[in-house]
Amino acid sequence: MSMDFNLYVNDIVRQAREDLEQAGYEQLQTPEEVEGALARKGTTLVMINSVCGCAGGVARPAAVHAIHYDKRPDHLVTVFAGQDREATAKARSYFTDYPPSSPSFALLKDGKICTMVERHEIEGHDPMSVVNKLQQYFEQYCEEV
Repeated sequence: MSMDFNLYVNDIVRQAREDLEQAGYEQLQTPEEVEGALARKGTTLVMINSVCGCAGGVARPAAVHAIHYDKRPDHLVTVFAGQDREATAKARSYFTDYPPSSPSFALLKDGKICTMVERHEIEGHDPMSVVNKLQQYFEQYCEEV
């Protein structure tokens, strides 16, 4: 029996993208899309998506649920590490003083990094602890909706 690994991964990637799009996140797949999105005024939450277990089991659920809060970012965007490599590299170029990490979240204001939730703060944690951390940052940096 032969199994096409790419078909398997493509199905996982498609579902991971759809989960965030349905929650209101904008997919950024090119460096130009990243530049345009991060040039917008206001606060932007960038979710660095991936196919790992902690992305599916912790980060994506946290991304979906954290935005149901009185204060939240003006813009929700996502890049997919390992899939949209150039877009991910461009997004990471804005995250000065933070090493590459996926999954992760970056909160920017007017294109400047405010803070991040890195992989080590996601992996091995439950989704609610990541939701709480994100909402603490929303409280600090975002306006009431």
